[in-house]
Amino acid sequence: MPSRIEDYALIGDCYTAALVSREGSIDWLCLPRFDSSACFSALLGTPDHGRWLLTPMGEVRSIRRRYREGTLVLETDYETEDGSVTVTDCMPVRAKVPDLVHRLVLVTPIPLKREGFNVVAEFVVVAGQRESFTLIWHPSHEEMPAPIDPWWAIVGTEKWWLEWSNRCTYRGEWREAVLRSLITLKALTYAPTGGIVAAPTTSLPEHLGGVRNWDYRFCWLRDATFTLFSLLKTGYLEEAHAWRAWLLRAIAGRPAETQILYGIGGERRLTELELTWLPGYEGSQPVRIGNAAAQQFQLDVYGEVIDALYHARVLGLEPLADAWASCRTLLEFVESAWTRPDEGIWEVRGPRRHFTHSKVMAWVAIDRGVKAMERFKLEGPLERWKELRETIHAQVCSEGFNAHMSSFVQSYGSTDLDASLLMIPLVGFLPAKDPRVLGTVAAIEKGLMSDGFVARYIPKESVDGLPVGEGAFLPCTFWLADNLHLMGREAEARALFEKLLGLCNDVGLISEEYDVRTGRLVGNFPQAFTHVGLVNTAMNLSPGPGPADTRPKS
Repeated sequence: MPSRIEDYALIGDCYTAALVSREGSIDWLCLPRFDSSACFSALLGTPDHGRWLLTPMGEVRSIRRRYREGTLVLETDYETEDGSVTVTDCMPVRAKVPDLVHRLVLVTPIPLKREGFNVVAEFVVVAGQRESFTLIWHPSHEEMPAPIDPWWAIVGTEKWWLEWSNRCTYRGEWREAVLRSLITLKALTYAPTGGIVAAPTTSLPEHLGGVRNWDYRFCWLRDATFTLFSLLKTGYLEEAHAWRAWLLRAIAGRPAETQILYGIGGERRLTELELTWLPGYEGSQPVRIGNAAAQQFQLDVYGEVIDALYHARVLGLEPLADAWASCRTLLEFVESAWTRPDEGIWEVRGPRRHFTHSKVMAWVAIDRGVKAMERFKLEGPLERWKELRETIHAQVCSEGFNAHMSSFVQSYGSTDLDASLLMIPLVGFLPAKDPRVLGTVAAIEKGLMSDGFVARYIPKESVDGLPVGEGAFLPCTFWLADNLHLMGREAEARALFEKLLGLCNDVGLISEEYDVRTGRLVGNFPQAFTHVGLVNTAMNLSPGPGPADTRPKS
């Protein structure tokens, strides 16, 4: 039985990643592979797989762990009745093949023995001695690479991460949590392409025992603007350059064929398969690889991409020659397609609808196109798109707002609430203190909150085509904190942010969702979108203009 989701730590080398349990086992190893599933992951610790486990024998009285400051080098202290030992885990950065390094204080060289399909060792530990375990992966048809020096590998990896962390320009409150989130985002970056995966895992459930178990080992266009803000405003220009370059490569081609997610190398074929022979995390089935949402039409991603490219210029990234040409092509598509229903931000698997958030983001696309032409003297049909911007805005305010509820609603003509509506002031569609926004926030606080955390919406099988059941969606809760800040409810915004920080595990990692009934983190882990939300909300609540204050206003 794998550990609880929140009991894992992440190690990685910007090529691959692994999850390490509190008990010292490596239960998940994610290796890049350019094919239909984009990468290969092995869930260890099940009856059908081996388990890399390094932990003291006998009764363990306490376990303490931490990352070395500013790094992704993990240290775990085990205290037993006979003494204590420290295990150090890391993946050496920039290795040609993935390596896992464990360090112990040891007494003698360790003999190994085979027990069935397992290789085991037992040894006695005394103070002042150490031994290493290095796990190296390589393709089976190639020769095994030369072994690394584990002690130099740990020193070199620590030095690399410290140099990277020292580039962080954020000096506001909660710096430790912000830096840990930025390190996590870096660890989820695939160095050869600049793509950032949403999570290194697949099929960790949104509801324990449920069916909403998705593969998140891909790069989502929707994350583009949030990710750029978090990188650019904290000093990571190189990473922002790489992410923008990945983005432009991924969206190249016909706008109608733009996908909402891609593989780490820009792969488009992400066929979803169900692995029926696997039991799933705590009985949550089916286990999936690939993601069928790649074939959905989601209007909002066009707004996210154009918003990201606009702000890349505004925040100082030098313009690329083909960036505006790509934007114009996308804008022309939005002009022709914005009236179509879509599957929406939450990738529902039910009927297409006219989702309010999708229309808002269509407005964002056109608005940023207009502003780009005005600010940077770029060519395009300025007056025509100004008119279109007003048309979309008027329709959203008419069709997406329910006067009886004093709130915007999930889709035109519905009475359902949706936390994506919290984006309305964050993208500048309406001011945060507009009565319609105030009413929407009040309705969400009343109808979508449980124990202080925000759900995406109230799941209905008729809406999303799946059985109900999921946790509170943590990025949406960060959006609520941002709204409270913009509305002037500063004390409430800070209290909510502190409550969210309290969900991070002992090494500062957080997942996609939170089950308020069981007090458990759920969903894929660690989740880039949630860590991006943490960084951006911290900047919003700190002195000076944050991302929510930087975006243009209508």
